Amino acid sequence: MNAVSEKLGQEQVRIDLGENWIDIREQIRKICKDFPGSYWRALEDEQAYPSAFVQALTESGYLAALIPEAYGGAGLPLSAAAAILEEIHANGCNAGACHAQMYIMGTLLRHGSTAQKEKYLPQIASGTLRLQAFGVTEPTSGTDTTQLKTRAQRDGEHYVVNGQKVWTSRARHSDLMLLLARTTPIDQVQRKTEGLSVFLIDMRDVLDRGLSIRPIDAMINHNTTEVFFDNMRIPAASLIGEEGKGFRYILDGMNAERILVGSEAIGDARWFIAKASHYASERVVFGRPIGMNQGIQFPIARAHAETDAAELMLRKAAALFEAGLPCGDSANMGKMLASEAAWHAGEACMQTHGGFSYAREYDIERKWRETRLMQIAPVSTNLILAYVAEHVLGMPRSY
Repeated sequence: MNAVSEKLGQEQVRIDLGENWIDIREQIRKICKDFPGSYWRALEDEQAYPSAFVQALTESGYLAALIPEAYGGAGLPLSAAAAILEEIHANGCNAGACHAQMYIMGTLLRHGSTAQKEKYLPQIASGTLRLQAFGVTEPTSGTDTTQLKTRAQRDGEHYVVNGQKVWTSRARHSDLMLLLARTTPIDQVQRKTEGLSVFLIDMRDVLDRGLSIRPIDAMINHNTTEVFFDNMRIPAASLIGEEGKGFRYILDGMNAERILVGSEAIGDARWFIAKASHYASERVVFGRPIGMNQGIQFPIARAHAETDAAELMLRKAAALFEAGLPCGDSANMGKMLASEAAWHAGEACMQTHGGFSYAREYDIERKWRETRLMQIAPVSTNLILAYVAEHVLGMPRSY
């Protein structure tokens, strides 16, 4: 494996080239072999959660990759987690059922109290508890997080929570939820990013006692839900860090989320490209392999080039993150480029297979539907472009 170094200000970071974390990737490939396309298709038929797949990853220790060894985890850096998720997707599986445990983890690790870490991290690492639910998005505010309406009001040794979240995936399959709520009304703060707080909620204590969950029937099987809070009482000890500083805590995890989800998109792109290349080389029409035709070759080749370029941007973002340097620019651009590369690869794979791409047994239509989400969440392409225009290029704020 080769590497390059890039100087950023007074700092120098190392960016690995080629296949990194080779041993981990090989183990992920072995796990994924036990969960072929037929497994995922059956889950879709029942709108079921991939419990066996999540359990296999848990038992292997890979879902605890980012948890420090002192708490029973592997203590690996973000680039290792990115390799895990990329490889899952490159082998035809989907990490959407469990990836939140990785990107949520940063908020707890960086800002949680010693008592919270000691109580929860060993159980999360062992698989006794699942931290998969992330309550941020709301029906009325969407990605304008500062305008969220869910309120948490202090009442003695408790907080009372009222409000609603939407697109809270895996809520029915998680024991814990990371929740962002407003603790100070927006008209009482100087900056709209103030007055938001983060809570780590044990959903087992409040389910049907102030917390209700309703599944959303969606285009892909991500077990996503709406979550409702009706005078839900949680211990004051559920608060992570300081009251009112939750927006900053969440932002810390969002760059990691973009890097990890972007890595999943890279994996999807690799899956599409491999499948399309193989089929184009084997499929004979008019007496010749269709891959001889440039109309077939070029979209696949272009998708490959886009994927390699996007991967380099994500590698840069991960290296900056691990070095403790600002990585928002690279994380956002990397996630956008990876999602678009995956979509173009999916389109090329669909077109190469023609009508067979609609046959479920090929798994292309499933992966195609799953991949489209990545241009919308987490954070849509347009919001990334607005971020780049303002924060990278210095243009006027557009919203």
